[in-house]
Amino acid sequence: MADSKHRWQFAARFRRNAFGWRSQPALARVHEALVEIRRVARRDPVLAAEGAVLFLEKVSPALEHVDSSSGAIGTAVNHAIEELVSIIAKAPVDLGRRARWLERLWDAYVADAIPYIETLGECWGELCVTRELASIWADNLVDLLRANWSDHKPGSYFQGTPVCLSSLLAAGRYQEILDLLEKAPFVWWEERRWGVRALAAMGKTDDALRYAEASRGRNDNPAIIARTCEEILLSVGRSAEAYERYALVQPQHLEQLHIPINRAEVSGA
Repeated sequence: MADSKHRWQFAARFRRNAFGWRSQPALARVHEALVEIRRVARRDPVLAAEGAVLFLEKVSPALEHVDSSSGAIGTAVNHAIEELVSIIAKAPVDLGRRARWLERLWDAYVADAIPYIETLGECWGELCVTRELASIWADNLVDLLRANWSDHKPGSYFQGTPVCLSSLLAAGRYQEILDLLEKAPFVWWEERRWGVRALAAMGKTDDALRYAEASRGRNDNPAIIARTCEEILLSVGRSAEAYERYALVQPQHLEQLHIPINRAEVSGA
């Protein structure tokens, strides 16, 4: 059982606006916090998960005024989220405790003004761990999302959208995702990718590919969509088709962006 009296060293360093505009001290502190949580995880995974939740509560307010123009601090926080979500999800705790963690994370998520922890929403199903908890979160949000899409106004966005879709996916409510996406006011990959994942989870590989191809919005990155399709085909053992249809889309897109690529590596030469 985690020690509720444990004193996390990083906690005192992540006060609101603790770093002013300086990004280098902030980057160092994020790294130190991860090292501290990793060290605890080796001996007490539940305590480490508690620390991960605490970090995610504190990080955005602490970084609120940090100069993020280089993208370094945002990248560091995104990598931290990826690692900490795994620590939280793997912690062996009962449903009640996990539910309390999710309530705390939701409060931090909706208060994230910059935002720094918005990718947390995409991981909600993983954080729920069980279908039961994922379904509870989906039920809490699905009517709000449906109402937002049914009466959509320019500039309006429901912050719980990825949380809801991720929870529906984790709950195995695949057809509900597809039906819900039919009500979306416009085609946007960030939302439609959940439909792709739902179809893939249903074993409808070709339908998933067609859905992905039809999900290209004006500002969506075709390389990201191609990568998703490639991963779906690879997951069902259709590697030759994955290479033929999608492997070269990504480097071609990078070339359009004037990013140098090594064609020998792409071709396997």
